[in-house]
Amino acid sequence: MNRYGKEKLPFLFVIDFEMQKPLVIPINEAGDHGILYNINGNANYSPKGKFKKKLEFSKYPPDFEEYSKAFDLVKQELTYGNTYLLNLTFPTKIECNLSLEDIFLHSEAKYKMLFKDEFVVFSPEIFVKIKDGKIFSHPMKGTIDASIPGAKEEIIQNSKELAEHVTIVDLIRNDLSMVAKNVKVDKFRYIDEILTHEKRLLQVSSEISGNMPGNYNEKIGDIMFTLLPAGSICGAPKKKTLEIIKRVENYQRSYYTGIFGYFDGVELDSGVMIRYIENTSDGFVFKSGGGITVNSDLKKEYQELIDKVYVPIV
Repeated sequence: MNRYGKEKLPFLFVIDFEMQKPLVIPINEAGDHGILYNINGNANYSPKGKFKKKLEFSKYPPDFEEYSKAFDLVKQELTYGNTYLLNLTFPTKIECNLSLEDIFLHSEAKYKMLFKDEFVVFSPEIFVKIKDGKIFSHPMKGTIDASIPGAKEEIIQNSKELAEHVTIVDLIRNDLSMVAKNVKVDKFRYIDEILTHEKRLLQVSSEISGNMPGNYNEKIGDIMFTLLPAGSICGAPKKKTLEIIKRVENYQRSYYTGIFGYFDGVELDSGVMIRYIENTSDGFVFKSGGGITVNSDLKKEYQELIDKVYVPIV
C-alpha cells in the first residue's frame, strides 16, 4: 500500500478483521480477481435495471440461550472494568432465492462489494475518507426500527445509546490523532435512514476529521494499519476488548467487520464491512451484531442483531 501510494497508482484493498488475509491490487485488476465493487459511486460494473424478481428471504437467528451466555460473559467483563463497550457479533443462517451477485447488483448501499463467490457486503458505514488534505471518519453506533413511535427521539434520548456513541466517538478521535493533526468532532449524532426489504431503520453516526500531512500517500499502509481494526466494530479500550471478543465469539469473523476501499492516486475512500453475507458449505450466513455496555438490555440487543439481518433491496 505504501509503494502503490508513493507511485500514485490507483489500487483496491480488502482487509479482514484479524488482518491475516489482506488483498491489495491495482484497481484495474479487480475484475480479474472476481471482485465487483461500488465505493460511493465509483464502480467497475454496469448498473442493472430495476429489480423485478420477487425476493424470498428467511432468517434463522442464533439460539437465544447461546447468545445469552455470550452476552453474560461480556457483561461480566464490563463489570470488571476490562471493557467499556464491546461489539458482540453472531452468525445467522439465511435462505434467499438470489445469488450473491444478484444481491450485490440490486442492493442500495454506499459501499458494496462482491468478493468472488465467497461473500457480498452492502455497508452503510464509512471507515475513513481522505480528501483535500483531510481525513474523515463517520463511526456508526445506534440502530432502531423507524416504525416505532417516536423512534428518532427515543434513540437520541436513550442514555445507553448516548454512552455507547460517546465511547466510540472518543475512541475514533484518539485513533485519528495517531495519524492526523487538529482532530475534531464536526457533527455529533446525526441520523441516516436505511431502507431494507423488511422495514426502515434509523442509524446514528458522527463525523470526525483531522489534517493529514501533504505526503500521506507515501504512508497509506502505515496509516490504515495504525487505525485497524475499526473501533466501531470492536469497542474500547481496543486491545483488551479484542482479546475478549476472541474469547466470547465462538466463530470466525473472517472478512466481516474488516474494511475495503480504494486509492485513486490522490484521494482515498473506504468502508467497514458490515451488512455481510458469506457463502459457506452449509449455505448463506449473515453476520451481524451490536455494541454492549453495562446498561445494555439482553432482549433488545438480541433483537438489534436480528434487525440488522436484511438486504437493502426495495
